[in-house]
Amino acid sequence: MTTPRIRDLTLVQMLRAHAAERPDALALRQKDFGIWQAYSWQDYYQRSRHFGLGLRALGLSEGGHVAILSENRVEWVIAQMGIGLVNGICVGVYPTSPWNEVAYVLAHSDAEMVVCEDQEQTDKVLEAWPQLPQLKHNIVVDYKGLRAYPSPPSSFEDIEKMGQEFEKTHPELIDQLLDRQKMDDIALMIYTSGSTGRPKGAMISWGNVQAGAPGLIELLEVDQHSTSLSYLPLCHVAEQALTNIAPVYVGSAVSFGESLRTVQEDLREIAPTFFLGVPRIWEKLHSAIYIKMQETGRLRQWLFNRAMSACEPMATKPKATWSLGEQLTYRLFYWLVFRALQNFIGLRRCTIALTGAAPISTGIVQFFRTLGVPLVEVYGQTESTGVATAQRLDTVCLGTIGTAVAGLEVKLGEQNEILMRGGTVFKGYYKNDEATAATLKDGWLYTGDVGEWREGQLRIVDRLKDIMITAGGKNLSPTEIENTLKASPYIKECIVIGEARKFVSALIQIDFETAAKWAEQERIAYTTFRSLTEQEKVRELIQTEVDKGNDRLPQVAQIKCFHLLSKELDHDDDEVTATMKVRRSKIYEKYNEVIESLYN
Repeated sequence: MTTPRIRDLTLVQMLRAHAAERPDALALRQKDFGIWQAYSWQDYYQRSRHFGLGLRALGLSEGGHVAILSENRVEWVIAQMGIGLVNGICVGVYPTSPWNEVAYVLAHSDAEMVVCEDQEQTDKVLEAWPQLPQLKHNIVVDYKGLRAYPSPPSSFEDIEKMGQEFEKTHPELIDQLLDRQKMDDIALMIYTSGSTGRPKGAMISWGNVQAGAPGLIELLEVDQHSTSLSYLPLCHVAEQALTNIAPVYVGSAVSFGESLRTVQEDLREIAPTFFLGVPRIWEKLHSAIYIKMQETGRLRQWLFNRAMSACEPMATKPKATWSLGEQLTYRLFYWLVFRALQNFIGLRRCTIALTGAAPISTGIVQFFRTLGVPLVEVYGQTESTGVATAQRLDTVCLGTIGTAVAGLEVKLGEQNEILMRGGTVFKGYYKNDEATAATLKDGWLYTGDVGEWREGQLRIVDRLKDIMITAGGKNLSPTEIENTLKASPYIKECIVIGEARKFVSALIQIDFETAAKWAEQERIAYTTFRSLTEQEKVRELIQTEVDKGNDRLPQVAQIKCFHLLSKELDHDDDEVTATMKVRRSKIYEKYNEVIESLYN
């Protein structure tokens, strides 16, 4: 596919164009109380326009910052587009963040206003309010339970109505603001996960967004007839790419489910043509299939195992190169096994599926590709406005992240650090010149990731700062070891220890759902997460899974001993970030005594 030509318009200028040229075409859908509500491009633009004008009427300054603290929903993107239409800057805040993290982002970003989803998010803002002298207004989408507050916040609906009234006296304002909007203007502020320190506010321009569109559209082969489900946090650059950048530039429809809990049900109903899942999503889908097969009869289990064994050799071969025998084998097992499982996870119509935002086990990728789900691995950062490199469907090399997308140049620098250059590279960190200077040098983005070339495709070794050197002087990639173990349906998290140690050990968190199902089948009694991990048979199960993983690792990287964590790692306990990335330093500090006991 040739690289598509993208109109020389900012994202919100593109929204205006769709409203003028395709006013009645489907733009958004949202599921409320089991019923899908449809919004046309005209609806999308008009509501965004009125919301933006309402913010201006409320006192938003030129270039002012407005934060959004909400799960994914139609109002999220309407607010974001409305902010952009009046030349404001949108700041996403993770809805899973505790109040103190919310306070930090709102304070650091100099947010003048915040849009909250509901009472729960509003309470976080109110707790932080004394620390936020610059914050003028709180706007709430779901107003349930808030009317009884001493000083009730504004409702989203009220702001839209205010904008409608404001438009009567300022009918040309939006067009005037849009006509003078420049590609170099800042559109978004996206905060990094903060796995090694305080989150940093990455400034993304309209030009960065527009430059990212061709590569995305080419990769996804997305057009006006494509469909997708928006469910990953919109304050993350990956979901911005798949909910806003690609769909708005081509004019495809985006659907919002009822909640994160209904993702699999929503996938079955929507049957999206493209889908992005972070590794944990693919691990959960893998476990769901694994559990489903455990619950079936022996004949179906045998048939599933036979299908996987027969089709696994074709998983990474381009379909154009399949022999007649391979084609017939796959078609047979597609109708007998794979079609039902693709329907079970809602991805039968998916022409491309992506995994990114964190490393993934090659075993998981192999599994889904064998199943007929066209899963490819992509790589990018907040600072590269999303996808920077990607595997292509016809040239998949397991364990790699492919080649650079259109418009981006990638090379390896000193210590094999991955460097990027192109129109998608961000403008810098807000109020952090030192970090900006360390990340942007001579037009290149220094990613902090170590890479290597394999068969012409890029492979990530690990984060530069995470590479471990054992007491014997061997360099190890903890991420590679951890992902090998996490291919097991019974292991949810694995944190490897090995720096300056004689051997490698690990802290392991079981996948409670899968392990509990196994325990029930084995008639093992337990009451809580802790009591399950304390069962000797569970430890034996995990030891078996560790042994399987070790068989796929070089001897120096094999895990010699491990400790089962008695609780799930928690964001509120500062053990993982809002994007569920493990905070290694915090874990090492918190479990220091446990770690030392593994070496005594």
